[in-house]
Amino acid sequence: MDFSLTEEQQMLRDLVARFVRDHLIPLEPKVLAREAEGGPMSVVPEEREALDAKAEEFGLTRLESPEEFGGMNLDATSMVGVFEELGKSCIDYNFPPDSPNLHMLMKTCSEEQRKKYLEPYARGEAISAIAISEPNGGGDPASMITRAVQDGNGWKINGRKIWISKADKADFTILMAVTDPGKGARGGISAFVVDKDTPGFNIARRIRMLGGRSTYEIAIEDLKLPGSALLGELGNGYGPMQLRLSMRRVEMGAKCAGMTRRALDLMKEWVKQRKTFGDLLSNRQSIQWWIADAEMQLHALRLMVYNTATKIDRGEQARTECSMVKLMGTELAWDTVDKAMQAFGAMGMTKELPLQMMANLVRGMRIYEGPSEVHRMLIARHSLQDRIPGL
Repeated sequence: MDFSLTEEQQMLRDLVARFVRDHLIPLEPKVLAREAEGGPMSVVPEEREALDAKAEEFGLTRLESPEEFGGMNLDATSMVGVFEELGKSCIDYNFPPDSPNLHMLMKTCSEEQRKKYLEPYARGEAISAIAISEPNGGGDPASMITRAVQDGNGWKINGRKIWISKADKADFTILMAVTDPGKGARGGISAFVVDKDTPGFNIARRIRMLGGRSTYEIAIEDLKLPGSALLGELGNGYGPMQLRLSMRRVEMGAKCAGMTRRALDLMKEWVKQRKTFGDLLSNRQSIQWWIADAEMQLHALRLMVYNTATKIDRGEQARTECSMVKLMGTELAWDTVDKAMQAFGAMGMTKELPLQMMANLVRGMRIYEGPSEVHRMLIARHSLQDRIPGL
């Protein structure tokens, strides 16, 4: 299989690399210093606005949005290079619109919903969130108990959702709920669109997370929605949700490849100049093996990510492959960042290097969009059904 990029894909990747080099990495010392003094680890609103404006100037906004809404409609393979380059900075930034909810909306929106939700979102004029997880559900969306029952021509929903990013800023939220308990994930879960400030959809608490993030818990109490709030087909919310998760996992695998590359390069530069006990660290066999193993695994990860993106572009579900890239990517990035911190010694423990911010980011990535253990379970289940050879 040919993994070479087209001329257009390489030009896009080079453009993103320049954006990261000229505008994200130079911002890192300011963010690091602010976080060390107790401030936010993420960029503040004025910094994000400046980055968004620069992204617009570079022509790097609306990359995945439909052409009818001013987007480029780029495929998953083209986006791999974009996410890999963005992963090389410890600043957690995405080009707007910045969520894979776009793909779920593109697949499920009615004509009315396209105009009300998809169009402003695809243009970068609206923010969305998605509410899947529940306090007692763990990493299994199929165990959700939030219930939607028909109420005349509309719906009444009760339940609780947790770990929702951007719930405080979202103009609308995609809400997953059970509509047929007897069918569960196989035809019993539906998706709904909830407008901001809808009565009965209330933020219960803010939960501060590693990496400067915050998520939210939502209390859903007699939430009443019109029939037009149903997103896609009744009972088929799980399938489009899987598409959203698949795109997100490819993104994470690519970003982790970029993070691994950055951490590895920082380590290589350091060990070639740092001496201990009369010799360079680069001459120590343990350091050499760390670098060799990371280079080898990074090469394998990048091939895996491109292969998975290609399958998605062909219309294949590639769920097992998505589990593999998410699992391998996050664990490789975690291991490489940890070894880079070890190689730097005491300096690796400081808040002056980007490594500590990268460690915070990737630690969270090992949990959200499915924890490592769940992905191992899914891969093993697929293998035990004799379906792994050739995937």
